Amino acid sequence: MTERLSIQPHFIPPLDPEFRPAVLANRKFRETVAASGGGVPLIFGIEQLNGALSRFETRVFPENHPLADANLPYAERLFKFLLWQRGGWRVYVGGPRSIGTALQAIYAPGGAREFDYHFMGEDVYARPFTVVPCDPADVPPARESGRQLGRHLEGCRIGFDLGASDRKVSAVIDGEAVYSEEVVWEPAIQSDPAYHYREIMAGLRAAAAQLPRVDAIGGSAAGIYVDNQVRVASLFRGVPKERYGEVRSLFLRIRDAMGVPLEIVNDGDVTALAGAMSLGENGVLGIALGSSQASGYVAPDGTLTGWLNELAFAPVDYNPNAAVDEWSGDRGVGAAYFSQQCVFRLAPRAGITVPEGLTPAAKLKFVQERLEAGHPGATQIWETMGVYMGYAIAHYADFYNLRHVLILGRCTSGRGGPLILDGANAVLMAEFPELAQRIHIHLPDEKSRRVGQAIAAASLPAVRVASKE
Repeated sequence: MTERLSIQPHFIPPLDPEFRPAVLANRKFRETVAASGGGVPLIFGIEQLNGALSRFETRVFPENHPLADANLPYAERLFKFLLWQRGGWRVYVGGPRSIGTALQAIYAPGGAREFDYHFMGEDVYARPFTVVPCDPADVPPARESGRQLGRHLEGCRIGFDLGASDRKVSAVIDGEAVYSEEVVWEPAIQSDPAYHYREIMAGLRAAAAQLPRVDAIGGSAAGIYVDNQVRVASLFRGVPKERYGEVRSLFLRIRDAMGVPLEIVNDGDVTALAGAMSLGENGVLGIALGSSQASGYVAPDGTLTGWLNELAFAPVDYNPNAAVDEWSGDRGVGAAYFSQQCVFRLAPRAGITVPEGLTPAAKLKFVQERLEAGHPGATQIWETMGVYMGYAIAHYADFYNLRHVLILGRCTSGRGGPLILDGANAVLMAEFPELAQRIHIHLPDEKSRRVGQAIAAASLPAVRVASKE
């Protein structure tokens, strides 16, 4: 399907000459539609929980146009991106009926995107996933669900961050971290939810012991959280389905045990919030390149949108032979381009043989050691990621109102971070000068990121703190 959208970029990634940026294909399509007479509306209305609905509007060829067969490839990749960026269980497709009915078949049991059908319906929103073909006028109005979480620094707070290999906790008094602890753990292989409860409570109690009192707790973790309930998270993938109810209520039980307000959100959103608090500005997208790609966004009005921001599964490469994501089965999605998975994928092309039997973290360290030693192939891995990043940021700017982009995570350590930053800036300045003037890319150092993340997490709940007098 993506053959119609394959456009060669000006900047060729050193180790991936077949890379075909989504942003170039989408812009070429829109330009062609405009030149043909303006086309007809195509409006997506993505419904989440509690009646929240997000809209995205574009234009396509009329159904009787000679180029109308290009509509579906363009629309399907947009649909896929929006689904993972914003999340939803029901999607209205307002436009040519052929597009809506085709998407209805693709995102259905037995369809090419059956994975997305089950994931968004059963796993995340616990209701049947539905595609509704309709006229543009019948797409409901937008009802965004942004929340003013965070930036509450007063009082005695605990902030925590749950990662795949370690859990971090900090005690914070009036916005200053007075204690921090980092403990190695293995949550993904544990089948008993009591392990997760016990480990998280141990960290919270250690932090609480450093405070005169606890007014509120805020946390971040990889995964999807709705109303402080776990929907889907890799931290709990070892827990059998029949016990997942214990996982879903985990943070509600921890809140009750600690006896104070608690908020937990996706770690990407907390990263973006920490960046916004540090910069004193909004319109911030955070992109963490770690075991996968984690992302989060603070809107220009300072709210957390309530979107999923799972850009690891949103398409960025329209090469029909792009890398396949082993989890979702789709091609060209972010995880294979902005994580250690990308490093491992490109290493053989760079002439680097990674030893078998190592953990993923050890494999990444092995390649990064070659990078620090000046290995030309290792340098090309990160130069390739820099080109990917530049085109991806331009692509993301079609879906987010961006002023700042933070790039961080283990893959940005050492020489890798500046190589990605330089590559991304070069692409933006040459190919997208209007974006380069508006969007600033930042590479926070690890220490400031960790402290900032803890304070941002701790600031999530709004509580009334008793006067010191």
